[in-house]
Amino acid sequence: MQYLPLLTMSTKVSIFVFIVLFLCVLLFAFVIFKYGWLYIKSVASDAPVSFPQMIGMGFRHVDAHSVVECRIMAKKAGIDIASSSLEAHQLAGGNVTNVVRALIAASKANIELSFDRACAIDLSGRDVFDTVKTSINPKVIDCPDPAKGSGALDAVTKDGIQLKVKARVTIRTKIDRLVGGATEETIIARVGEGIITVIGSSETYKKVLEKPDSISNFVMAKELDGDTAFQILSVNIVSIDVGANIGAKLQADQAEADKRIAQAEAEKRQGMANAREQEMKALAEENMAKVLAAESEVPKAIAQAFREGNLGIMDYYHMKNIQADTEMKTSISKTGLPPKTPL
Repeated sequence: MQYLPLLTMSTKVSIFVFIVLFLCVLLFAFVIFKYGWLYIKSVASDAPVSFPQMIGMGFRHVDAHSVVECRIMAKKAGIDIASSSLEAHQLAGGNVTNVVRALIAASKANIELSFDRACAIDLSGRDVFDTVKTSINPKVIDCPDPAKGSGALDAVTKDGIQLKVKARVTIRTKIDRLVGGATEETIIARVGEGIITVIGSSETYKKVLEKPDSISNFVMAKELDGDTAFQILSVNIVSIDVGANIGAKLQADQAEADKRIAQAEAEKRQGMANAREQEMKALAEENMAKVLAAESEVPKAIAQAFREGNLGIMDYYHMKNIQADTEMKTSISKTGLPPKTPL
């Protein structure tokens, strides 16, 4: 059997060097293929991002294409943002495209907005670009918010008439108060509270219908946009509809309640009177029983008087005549006939 000749040490080294060089060429070709055009674009735009930075972004799972594009976009607008800052914001979960677009829009509108503040606004969950647009172009919101299922604000004047009011509030974003400031929901709630207060303090509904601008003036004078992320520019009353007569309804309900209370009191008194009547009947029957019991003792007393000699026979007949005469007069008085003259 014939064996292949053994490789010399120099041959092994040459093969190893060749493999290493081949892998380096493959790696370089891969980098050029993936990042070459992006690197050329960044250099040509005077916003260079080096190959090591792009490769590092790949290892850190950062979208190098969006970082480079945003850096170029900011550089062309006159804003120099380091690629490391954009990468850090993307790693924090932010939207670098929105941040850069917001910075460019603020710069063109002469609104002071730093990169750090824009990143803070974006990370707070707000749309920073939409916020800057609202600061440039004021936004109109409905009060109450139709999305919450309420079509109008319900308020009642002092004369008891219900009014249904719809308003529109024009607001502008305050960039310096956007982080930590109250949201649009707070503005809607405060304006709604102010409108209800004005209507509730009005003597009649006619005054509100005559001067709806009094509502707007009161709300604007209260400065309800304090501690919020927005500035209230105007409050406009869209419509005022007359609703139900709440005062009359409440009075009718109160009268019905008073009527039921009076009926209950009357029934209570009637029940007490019936109970008292029954008690008196029972008492009369008890007294009658006592009288009958006492009368039943009379014959015994008469017999005892006869035995003891205290009562004679003529005395007994005289007593019986008196009783008969008394019973006759009683019966005559009940029938209404004149008494008979004794012969």
